Amino acid sequence: MYSLCVLTQLGKVAAENIMEETRCKFWLPKKNRFCSNARLNDSSLFCGNHNRRTDGQWIPCPIDPSHSVLKENLDGHVKRCPLLKQVRSLSQQPFYHKGINAGKEDDEEELGAVTSTAVEDNVTSEMKRNAVHSMTVPEFCNLIKKIESVHALICNGICDSFKIPEACGMWIKREIDRKLPFQEKHVTQQASILGNLEEFGVLKNSVGVNQDDEKATPAVVEFGAGRGYLTQMLADCYGTKRVFLVERKSYKLKADRSLRQKESLTIERLRIDIEDLDLSAVESLRNVPYLAIGKHLCGPATDLALRCCLMEQYTQDNVEHCSSNNYIRGLSIATCCHHHCQWKHYTNKKHMLNLGITKEEFHAISWFTSWAVDADHGLDHLDFTDSRMHLESIEKELGSGLPVGVEDIVRNMKADERAVLGFMCKQIIDAGRLMWMKEQGLEAKLVKYVPSSISPENHLLIAKLASLS
Repeated sequence: MYSLCVLTQLGKVAAENIMEETRCKFWLPKKNRFCSNARLNDSSLFCGNHNRRTDGQWIPCPIDPSHSVLKENLDGHVKRCPLLKQVRSLSQQPFYHKGINAGKEDDEEELGAVTSTAVEDNVTSEMKRNAVHSMTVPEFCNLIKKIESVHALICNGICDSFKIPEACGMWIKREIDRKLPFQEKHVTQQASILGNLEEFGVLKNSVGVNQDDEKATPAVVEFGAGRGYLTQMLADCYGTKRVFLVERKSYKLKADRSLRQKESLTIERLRIDIEDLDLSAVESLRNVPYLAIGKHLCGPATDLALRCCLMEQYTQDNVEHCSSNNYIRGLSIATCCHHHCQWKHYTNKKHMLNLGITKEEFHAISWFTSWAVDADHGLDHLDFTDSRMHLESIEKELGSGLPVGVEDIVRNMKADERAVLGFMCKQIIDAGRLMWMKEQGLEAKLVKYVPSSISPENHLLIAKLASLS
């Protein structure tokens, strides 16, 4: 007879075998095991998270498009979506105005371009890639030539401006609260953003500055604030008194705890999408001079933030929601993720059209920007400002006699060539934003604020009121 111990062990093995048979068969490579969730049913191999979805069955949630729901369950889901309470609360805020900074649906009509009657949704990276691959080879080659020509025309004044100001010495030397996270590459980027602002005359070193002078220490609005550590450094090193952190997501380990310990500092978090923020309706910011900053504002978020701060661009139907932006003293935005840029949100469509770049070509250019990270940015020989693309290699492929499409050409391009093209496209997009800011009467410039070896996302837009010059 088996002992009780053996029987118990056999029972455990049997139970584990049964559980193994009912578990999801989706392999998790990072964990080196299968998913431990139960399968949906006997006929399915996967759990609800990993079961393949039919495109026709799933639609984005109208409350929070970041997740999808079965079409037949939509009515019930919208009543209990986790973000429903937050959305209702936000809609009651005076500074909430749906889509106020999104850009106009009829921008193209105003600029005299041909438009369709329907409004396009965001164009995904996959849609952009498929559009590029569906080009003919002559169309693709002409687009590359156009990119080279436009880049040579408008991107000559972008200079290196890597600044580590004396005011940020306490962070550089790690003489800070040890509970604060310290990553050298992020601290270096933050310090250079602030150093460029100081050199541009927007920020002043707090040493020897009258802290009661609002002109010397304006309020700070950080767009896409995340955990808020850019503002943390600014508050530590430049003595600002009032900060507003704009972020649509909720983050743990925020800088707020440390910032709130500063008795002289007032902090306010605005959990809202920049697209929906009417900054002029923030009661505590009215008639207060402020500085707008942002580190790595992803894709169209840069355009949304620019519109949010520079309200003169709004058409007459929005005048009732807006007020003068006379109190913005300066602006500094480190751009990022240009491959997410959208024609609808882009601030300077008129400029692109005047350069002969269509909406479809703009989306292709934005997709090319993802190639900027293809090469080894630590190599000194790589010149990302080189405007010479190697069309000879394309012509060589065409001369081989084999059938060649755009997808084949893209696949066979060298990493350095792709990176150069990607950086050129990034600079074209940011140069258009720079020109738009100048049209609003600001003194502005576009610089590379850190070397590519620290971050290939190294473009910084800086602006200030001409009266501060």
